Amino acid sequence: MKLCTLLLLIGLVSVLSFVASVGLPSNNEVSALRRFKEAVYEDPHKALSNWNTLESDPCDWNGVSCTATRDHVIKLNISGASLKGFLAPEFGKITYIQELILHGNNLIGIIPKELGMLKSLKVLDLGMNQLSGPIPPEIGNSTQLMKINLQSNGLTGRLPPELGNLKYLQELRLDRNKLQGSLPGGSSSNFSSNMHGKYASGVNLTAFCRSSQLKVADFSYNFFVGSIPKCLKYLPRSSFQGNCFHIKDIKQRTLVQCGASPAQSGPVVNPKSESATKHVTKHQETSKPAWLLALEIVTGTMVGSLFVIGILTAIQRCNNKSSIIIPWKKSGSGKDYLAIHIDSEMLKDVTRYSRQDLEVACEDFSNIIGSSPDSVVYKGTMKGGPEIAVISLCIKEENWTGYLELYFQREVADLARLDHDNAGKLLGYCRESIPFTRMLVFEYASNGTLYDHLHCYGEGCQLSWTRRMKIIIGIARGLKYLHNEIEPAFTISELNSNAVYLTEDFSPKLVDFESWKTVLERSEKNSGSVSSQGAVCVLPNSLEARHVDPKGNIYAFGVLLLEIISGRPPYCKDKGYLVDWARDYLEMPEVMSYVVAPELKHFRYEDLKAICEVITLCISPDPSVRPSMRELCIMLESRIDTSINVELKASSLAWAELALSS
Repeated sequence: MKLCTLLLLIGLVSVLSFVASVGLPSNNEVSALRRFKEAVYEDPHKALSNWNTLESDPCDWNGVSCTATRDHVIKLNISGASLKGFLAPEFGKITYIQELILHGNNLIGIIPKELGMLKSLKVLDLGMNQLSGPIPPEIGNSTQLMKINLQSNGLTGRLPPELGNLKYLQELRLDRNKLQGSLPGGSSSNFSSNMHGKYASGVNLTAFCRSSQLKVADFSYNFFVGSIPKCLKYLPRSSFQGNCFHIKDIKQRTLVQCGASPAQSGPVVNPKSESATKHVTKHQETSKPAWLLALEIVTGTMVGSLFVIGILTAIQRCNNKSSIIIPWKKSGSGKDYLAIHIDSEMLKDVTRYSRQDLEVACEDFSNIIGSSPDSVVYKGTMKGGPEIAVISLCIKEENWTGYLELYFQREVADLARLDHDNAGKLLGYCRESIPFTRMLVFEYASNGTLYDHLHCYGEGCQLSWTRRMKIIIGIARGLKYLHNEIEPAFTISELNSNAVYLTEDFSPKLVDFESWKTVLERSEKNSGSVSSQGAVCVLPNSLEARHVDPKGNIYAFGVLLLEIISGRPPYCKDKGYLVDWARDYLEMPEVMSYVVAPELKHFRYEDLKAICEVITLCISPDPSVRPSMRELCIMLESRIDTSINVELKASSLAWAELALSS
């Protein structure tokens, strides 16, 4: 009897131990998911809203899939959620994961080498993000990989030879990055020896090339050199376009973009054949008639004289003009350097900050409040000074051309001239060589962005109708100043609720944090005319000016007004475009109130009617019909009542706002 009781107890303990062991994923896996959530600093669509590690089963979290026994995470799929943040190295602890899919977000930073610890990983999809740095060679340790998608990022460096270990790889998408070197099995020795060592590869990727499993691959729009390997000739030609291959039948990058001069990128000639060619040429020259030789000599002398005169004239102009630029020059050692000579008056009144001062103010550049493919925005506080927002350009020194330097300085001067209560104030800039730094410093508005207040949740986030009306009037006045009251006019590159910052008293300030895009676009258009040999003299006022698009701003203003009164984002994956939804209500008085956010219980119908009329004019498909900001501002100021007395009678929220602002 005692023996039976003992066996029964042992069996019960075993069952309880088994149940406890299979109930939830391991602590390492849960910890890795938690670290990923902590590394995400912006989740606009609330994709991770139910990731509560204390109260819920991780297998029920959005995007997480587990085994049938719910003891291990085998899949993480969060695509198109606009997540902003970093890839946590702790991902390497999700030992049994088979699919890691984070496609179409705004993730920045490098790909962690710890992903190479995932021995069961079959799908790695990090495409359409803003990742940088090299592809870690440790990825080759995940030998079960069948699909890798890293397209449309900012990856650099060469293809690691360890990719040859992926014998089951069927799909490889690396297009639209900044990868260098040669493709697996392709020779680049002739080409790379003439490239100052910039793209020289020297790695053996033949094992990867021999993979018979590879069915789909895309290497387009990188900086690969050499030739297309024979073992990859079965791929479509579009898989190789936009590189630096010495191939003529598909579209390739220009020699300037590839960093080689025409003389350097020419075909390599066999010494024996070169000697034979010289012999034939010499024989042909001796057989020419005397009159033809005389004509050639006279013509050559005239052309040479004209060429010398042209050079002397250009040099004289460069010496006589203080504002002439030498955008790009090659040193004798082959290293690139910038020789910029610009009008010293341009930035004389703009404060120049040191990188060290900004690093201290922004807590070692750890306080990130925004990012884009071209820049990162930090928040900081100057010692004994104001709060600041610092925009840092994401570009490497070797990609920084003379045109970019010129446009950077012109953009600083352009932003520094803005002076209005509803326009963000440029405090200064930072320009240093070691480490390479180009930054803009703006005065920070302490209440964050308008987007933050319109799309957050909870009582503290709600903006009353009166406060929204004041914000609308402030934005309109700011745009009127930019469009109509300064010369030349200025427009916001991307006008939306993220470009509107709010002060402590909720006064709006328009900030062009996307101004880098205009710098890069203008420089890219001009870069094709810059030779990499010698100096080119260009007058600053002869270069393309900043693109000004008032009609585009007015359309965006209409969308922004709609976002302010409805509380809805301009685009939602489930509901589509806000403008399309609102068109049915804007011009019909009986249903016009449907566009107002449900939480706004008290609003003035007269205000709503005026705003809907303005929105209708702004979003007209015909740009010529859209009024100027001067006209729109008059319409809004004359018809909207921003006095808080209107709302005090009905809204307790307005009383609270009045008490806080007093």
